[in-house]
This record gives sequence, structure tokens and C-alpha cells, in this order.
Amino acid sequence: QVQVEESGGGLVQAGGSLRLSCAASGRTASSWPMGWFRQVPGKEREFVAAITWSSGSTHYADSVKGRFIISGDNAKNTVYLQMNSLEPEDTAVYYCAAVIRTSTAWVGVFWGQGTQVTVSS
Repeated sequence: QVQVEESGGGLVQAGGSLRLSCAASGRTASSWPMGWFRQVPGKEREFVAAITWSSGSTHYADSVKGRFIISGDNAKNTVYLQMNSLEPEDTAVYYCAAVIRTSTAWVGVFWGQGTQVTVSS
């Protein structure tokens, strides 16, 4: 079991930046890749970014590539999502999760409670 907790959401103007943080805890927390997802009311939760500790590789949805940066500290089981050039379309509840990679997608296994990000135009 892995416990996940996000922080850092809030209100920002379009074009601005925001950084989300995610702390994972539990006996096996350090062995899981970590990812960020987001969801708006009435839509499915969508993948945003993921990081794999073993290789240090990062992965992004096309919609955020070049604007968002995922990083972290494996020793501290902490993951960050630096969001730049924010757009109103980025408004959503952002979730951090311990993830797995299937043949086609990143899938969240252990989820945080989510943090609201609102981008005003």
C-alpha cells in the first residue's frame, strides 16, 4: 500500500506558473513510478505526466509537452509538477498517483485526494 498526498494547487492567471508537489509514503513507495493526472467535471481522468525512477525517464501528454515538467526526489519519495504557460484549458483537479505502465497507457494504482488548479483568462 502506498499513501499519496498532493499540495500546491490554486488560482493563477493565464500565462502564469504553478508547482504541484506530491509526497508518497509506505513501505514500497520508492519502488513505484509516479504520475500526474487531471480531471474536469463530466470528463474522464486524463494522463498528464509520469516519471520512472530506475531510468529517470519522463513522459508527457501531448497537451502539456513543452509547458509542464515532472521531476522528483526518489530518496524523499517526492514528485513535482512544474506547470508553465498555463491556459484556461488546464483548469482541473490534479491527482498524483503511483502508476504502472501497460502496453498502451499509464494507469494509476494508488491515488491522492487531488488538488484544484484554476487558470483564469
